[in-house]
Amino acid sequence: MKTFFRVVSFLEGTSYLLLLFIAVPIKYWMNDPQYVKLLGMPHGLLFVGYIVLAFLLRSELNWNIKTFGAVLLASILPFGTFYVDKKYLRN
Repeated sequence: MKTFFRVVSFLEGTSYLLLLFIAVPIKYWMNDPQYVKLLGMPHGLLFVGYIVLAFLLRSELNWNIKTFGAVLLASILPFGTFYVDKKYLRN
């Protein structure tokens, strides 16, 4: 399940960056919301999947409350999921 979480983490982080740095600027600078609509739903599903998997893996990976909080916080920070992968998931 850890490998699956790593994949979801990577996809969630990538979708967030695409949404934040490509789709949203296009929406506001070019008045074209289609990219936000296109990327919004997949990102939302990946975000929910990331959170659910983090809860499921908490005991398996022996995360204390501080580590678990960092993993959850990383889901809302740009590049955060990549940091979690490097620091807590690679072995």
